[in-house]
Amino acid sequence: MTGSAERPLLFLDVDGPLIPFGAAPHQHVGGHPGSNPLLARINPEHGPRLAALPCDLVWATTWMADANECVAPRLGLPELPVVTWPEPSEDEERDVRAGLHWKTRALLDWSAGRVFAWVDDEITDRDRAWVSARRGERALLHRVDPRCGLTDADFRLLDEWLGRW
Repeated sequence: MTGSAERPLLFLDVDGPLIPFGAAPHQHVGGHPGSNPLLARINPEHGPRLAALPCDLVWATTWMADANECVAPRLGLPELPVVTWPEPSEDEERDVRAGLHWKTRALLDWSAGRVFAWVDDEITDRDRAWVSARRGERALLHRVDPRCGLTDADFRLLDEWLGRW
């Protein structure tokens, strides 16, 4: 997956979208003794579906580089770029007080003007309005239900939206 200025980015969170927190999670084969038990909730079928989307995948998660070490292999994905979160700033603190997610400003900056979609379970209407005022239709902030993670409907929506660009 090589980067291209023409392809949109897909910022991908792990907890919620890929590791659902539903009451009865599906346990998938491939858990390793001593590993994080939440990793067994990752659906390996999501990997090929994510790789098939018309975009460049980027980890946007507090897992940071661990997403490449622990999550990507379970999905059959190569090593992906990782958003490095900046140190908290006065702007971020003001944004959070105003109801903006702490990732929002950093992702807009990281995208450097490229079209992007962001998949997370903590996105709010405030985040959507803030990004829309700065990017218009060139950004999609898609909230995933953390109880079930990514679904067929989520993949259809992402494929359709990303395919437009």
